[in-house]
Amino acid sequence: MKLLQINTTINTTSTGRITEEIGQKAIGNGYESYVAYRKQGPAGSSSSLVKVGNELDRYLHGVKSRVLDMHGFGSKKATKHLIDKIREINPDIIGLHNLHGYYLNVEILFEYLKEVQKPVVWTFHDCWPFTGHCVYFDRVGCEKWKTECHSCPQKTKYPASYGLDNSRNNFHKKRELFTGLERLTIVTPSHWLKGLVKRSFLKEYPVRVIHNGIDLDVFKPGVEHLPEKLRGAGKKMILGVASVWDERKGLADFKKLAPMLNGEYQIVLVGLDKKQVRQLPDNIVGITRTENVQQLASLYSAAEVFVNPTWSDNFPTTNIEALACGTPVITYRTGGSPEAVDEMTGLVVEQGNLEALADAIGTISGYGKKSYSEECRKRAAGHFNKEERFQDYINLYKSI
Repeated sequence: MKLLQINTTINTTSTGRITEEIGQKAIGNGYESYVAYRKQGPAGSSSSLVKVGNELDRYLHGVKSRVLDMHGFGSKKATKHLIDKIREINPDIIGLHNLHGYYLNVEILFEYLKEVQKPVVWTFHDCWPFTGHCVYFDRVGCEKWKTECHSCPQKTKYPASYGLDNSRNNFHKKRELFTGLERLTIVTPSHWLKGLVKRSFLKEYPVRVIHNGIDLDVFKPGVEHLPEKLRGAGKKMILGVASVWDERKGLADFKKLAPMLNGEYQIVLVGLDKKQVRQLPDNIVGITRTENVQQLASLYSAAEVFVNPTWSDNFPTTNIEALACGTPVITYRTGGSPEAVDEMTGLVVEQGNLEALADAIGTISGYGKKSYSEECRKRAAGHFNKEERFQDYINLYKSI
């Protein structure tokens, strides 16, 4: 059996690591595994890789997105080359992940998929497949995606357009392209996103919830790899982690939260770029993005609590990484983020309620992290073990 997956990244960022882990699990089950990608992580991959496009192609696709609002409809030559390679590989199953990211032409890809009608499993990591522009719409309360996108309130948000608003045409084109596959199964990492899909133009397809999984042998309690500047700090660490700290991840909320906490706490944010680190107030410690998962696990382990004030999200892997390291989680009531925790492992507060966020930190700190740690680890092991969650994909492949 041959599995070919397509994603923006491989073995870097959360979706790239998920793609890599599915490939590894497939190989362990006797499959040949291939991944088509735009950007590769430094650790390489266990799968055979197919690079899609180059930096010039990405730049031109970006220009088309910025000016014409036609994200996903550039990269024609690169996608035609990819289709030639897919025909050569002749996979038995095709796994789709993020198709946005300035590297792929969805029209060419789906014309091929409809031609061959092979089994397709498409994992939605956000809402882009059924909107005319955005990846998330809940922050602005937009419901146009249910009927017809137009006059997009998030036109200048990723994938940003500073020229035309093409959201109506994009919506109808996606609906035309993405429907009509005879053997498509959609996977969502959260029940929240499944509910949205079932109200979209993709509602006729079967949808399966498979939560994200993590490596419990890597993400476990222990601070052996803690950065030197955080050792012996003597304060309770409030940790935030993101691959990209844009406004939807809550960076501004952390800056507002910092002066509300007393001197026994220290906010530490991981994943910032160098400019963001320089712009932080003195009472927040910034760490640039790291691919060192052992160091990341040590940061989770050292934290008193993990705080995720995300405004738009599907099912953040950071939440379950923290749980696996024995650290309770506080998150906004956003998307599928609350699905990671229960009353024994964390707290959920309303979006933007900074006083409730500060109170929740005080509540968990008052009981003490140790009173949560065992249940946090138990929940991660029982629900988010990568060996079980990615085997769910293999079982799905076999069933179709």
